[in-house]
Amino acid sequence: MFNPLNWLLAPFSLDIGIDLGTANTLVYIRNRGIVINEPSWVAIETKSKKVLAIGAEAKEMAGRTPANIVAIRPLRDGVISEFDVTEAMLRYFIQKAHSHMFLAAPRPRVVVGIPSGVTEVEKRAVYQATISAGAREAFLIEEPMAAAVGAGLPVTEAVGSMAVDVGGGTTEVAVFSLGGIVVSRSLRIAGDEMDEDIINYARQKYNLLIGPRMAERTKMTIGSAYPLLEEKTMALRGRNLVTGLPDSIEVSSIEIREALSSSLSLIVEAVRDTLDETPPELVSDLMEQGVCLAGGGAQLQGIAERLSEETKMHCYVADEPMTCVARGAGQVLEDLDRLEMVLASLDRRSTARPRRR
Repeated sequence: MFNPLNWLLAPFSLDIGIDLGTANTLVYIRNRGIVINEPSWVAIETKSKKVLAIGAEAKEMAGRTPANIVAIRPLRDGVISEFDVTEAMLRYFIQKAHSHMFLAAPRPRVVVGIPSGVTEVEKRAVYQATISAGAREAFLIEEPMAAAVGAGLPVTEAVGSMAVDVGGGTTEVAVFSLGGIVVSRSLRIAGDEMDEDIINYARQKYNLLIGPRMAERTKMTIGSAYPLLEEKTMALRGRNLVTGLPDSIEVSSIEIREALSSSLSLIVEAVRDTLDETPPELVSDLMEQGVCLAGGGAQLQGIAERLSEETKMHCYVADEPMTCVARGAGQVLEDLDRLEMVLASLDRRSTARPRRR
């Protein structure tokens, strides 16, 4: 439907790519790079549903709010669980990306990354939330494809390439050729589940209850997927479940690796299953190209070495792995005529580009 406001504001609005992640939302602006990297958290007033804070400010409130305020993550496992809250979060990030332009109601073109395993209903929810948040045009791209584009893989060429995107809510594994996904796996095991693994380990072995932020900090500091050259230790702080009092224990990177072993084994299995279904010609290409790791989870120490050992193929971490999806989404808009083929399909009546006059 023609909207005169979109037409008037289009020349003053930006093309942006958004990695709408379970843990973090990143925004890429053409010619400027990543301009926003904030947690996907929203603080709301429980009765009125009024949004009080978004992003880093809302995450700081988590676990510290009074009864009338709750800090939530509106996405679960990479998909929208709270539509209105997600819409408010998207609107906030779109307006923040345009803050230097003093536009009251920006109308950008937006490409949003989505997990490869989502349903049509979940795709529609992301599309509608993006349009409702102020986008004049919204496009969807599957996260492993966006990660591959952002990492510089030759996804549009007649050669096989492979990306493993380990995010907060999902792990996406995909093999690409000629602008499409040949084989893929979407696993709802990723950074959040690793944090839960650490929480459960501390509870079961030490009767210590720790919070998600303590678990995340432990994962990032001493977590690993492969033996380290020099093993590390760290203090875990929480509440002793026996005495009910504050307590602290020291754990080693060996213990945390043991805690993470279950989730990591599932990720390795997903990669191996994907390779097992990949056509032989593309496997030959992958043996030359290697497997690219992206997403925040790719920063886990030793994960490339673990996958290399398990798959007998060269696995490597992309440059700036956490920003690959957002960069890829934005780069698609920079060259939409050539890269339109990599976008996820949706009802063409609502996502088709307007014809040029």
